[in-house]
Amino acid sequence: MDETKDRRIRRTRRQIRRALAQLMQQKSASEITVKELVDLADINRSTFYLHYNDIFDLLAAVEQELFDEIHAAVHIHPVSSFEQEGLAFIEEVFSILYDNQEICAALVGPHGDMAFLHRIERMMEENVLQKLREDFPERRSSIDYGFAFCTTGAVGLIKHWLAGGCAEPPREMTQLTYRMIHNMMTHGLARPVSEG
Repeated sequence: MDETKDRRIRRTRRQIRRALAQLMQQKSASEITVKELVDLADINRSTFYLHYNDIFDLLAAVEQELFDEIHAAVHIHPVSSFEQEGLAFIEEVFSILYDNQEICAALVGPHGDMAFLHRIERMMEENVLQKLREDFPERRSSIDYGFAFCTTGAVGLIKHWLAGGCAEPPREMTQLTYRMIHNMMTHGLARPVSEG
């Protein structure tokens, strides 16, 4: 494929994706029609169908791209004790979110796709939680609760950041998130709470 055609395809897909993100701020994917999407993207229906079968195919493709990027970040920066690679992993995730902020805000917003969030959580469990369990077998119960706490908190923090238009730069959010998770891992899991 020649360079000009490739650029045109990428530009068209960006337009379609931007239109999907804008419409998902108002309604769920199941309520979006191809007609309103192509009108907003300013493309022909036939152009849309060259790339996607329907709205759900488009949504699945967008989600798969994001999933693949986050999955790659997990493998590039494997998290064990969270000391060495934790910061790099979080920074990579915030960079991905920032670069895709319109569609990410739509996916985690009130009309978003909870199944996508659950898929990301499962991937994190399989890669990060499993590794932490292996590294700290004697603390399995604490690790599981700590991971659930950190995951829920991180999702809330990300939703708030995206809803605010990513006002703070990814580096600042990385530092904030890392401090919160690191404090939980260090103080919340390192020692049992003393009894009475």
